[in-house]
Amino acid sequence: MSRRVKRPLRPAADRAKGARPKGARPHRGSAAERGPAHRPGGKPAVRLGDKQRAPKPFVPEPEKHVAEPPPLPTKVQTVVVTADENNMRVDRFLEARFPGLSFSHIQRIVRKGELRVNGKRADSKDRLEEGQSVRIPPLKLDTPKAAASLSEAAKKTLQDLKDMTLFEDADVMVLNKPAGLAVQGGSGITRNVDDMLEVMRDAKGQKPRLVHRLDRETSGCLLIAKTRFAATALTGSFRHRSARKIYWALVVGVPKPKQGRISTYLAKEESEEDSIMRIAAHGDEGASHAVTYYAVVETSATKLAWVSLKPVTGRTHQLRAHMAHIDHAIVGDPKYFNKENWQLPGGLQNRLHLLARRIVIPHPRGGVIDATAPLPPHMLQSWNLLGLEADRFDPIENAPEE
Repeated sequence: MSRRVKRPLRPAADRAKGARPKGARPHRGSAAERGPAHRPGGKPAVRLGDKQRAPKPFVPEPEKHVAEPPPLPTKVQTVVVTADENNMRVDRFLEARFPGLSFSHIQRIVRKGELRVNGKRADSKDRLEEGQSVRIPPLKLDTPKAAASLSEAAKKTLQDLKDMTLFEDADVMVLNKPAGLAVQGGSGITRNVDDMLEVMRDAKGQKPRLVHRLDRETSGCLLIAKTRFAATALTGSFRHRSARKIYWALVVGVPKPKQGRISTYLAKEESEEDSIMRIAAHGDEGASHAVTYYAVVETSATKLAWVSLKPVTGRTHQLRAHMAHIDHAIVGDPKYFNKENWQLPGGLQNRLHLLARRIVIPHPRGGVIDATAPLPPHMLQSWNLLGLEADRFDPIENAPEE
């Protein structure tokens, strides 16, 4: 498919000197995040103060009187896939319709064939189409565990979750997921966020549940719903694209133009060893439209660029596939890095340089959640070695929402 790159963002040169777009806010890294980096040539990089800016506390608006989601069905029922649910995976469909279900429960009813699509068995990764009939078996929350003191391992897990927490209240958590930690279980995965959340299961049997996902090697903001009410509201915000996500990446070369829009179709390509998302044509089987805005924040000569990314859609591996598609693959990407004979600059780790930097989403009870994750250790090391300043103004702030 041909590359489509538009210029929707206003270049900085067109703005009055010293002006900042209305509503824009620079991201200010902490002193630790900026580190003792020096500019090439031996001169120290100029810093705008070393004091870490304290995050604004969340102040909710007056509580909305919204009804709790209905209880899970105790009898077999048949539901029809709506237009909003078209092309949604079976497991995502169940999570959206029934936020109280755990990942393991969904996998179990699908594996046993208790869920049927148009009368036939379905796989959890199958895509649904508008108008299809989905047979839903009786559902129930996982059985609550008897109250007991936590084991040492559980206490350690609870502390790990606390250390990851960027924001938390009675309904919502935002975790700073480290690179290398999987979000959900799977083949060869021994530890994941979904299982870790078991230690937070309450007396009613409810445990915090995932609202979206990050790739295993991607670090940064991961949104967690602590109640069924919050899960329903937050899932709806993602479905209706009310959530705004910003990612940072280090890529090969410098994209031209420096600000633009990438629009393609993506489809999964399976192989015996692995699966990747390939650029597809409109109408290809399993193809979904994917849109990403990008902006170059700073460069290191012409070899590397720090880019900020705003995905409009949320396809699997979307940012990684899109950057490779425009010939600026993300440094350390084991699946999509497509540069032959390219050598990693000395001192940089060959790990995925992709951070879920920020998430902004309506709070289920009013107000807005706005959380920002710091650079992970391997990216902070690269920023310091390359003399990149993490507190620079992020031009992706000006990108459209659609």
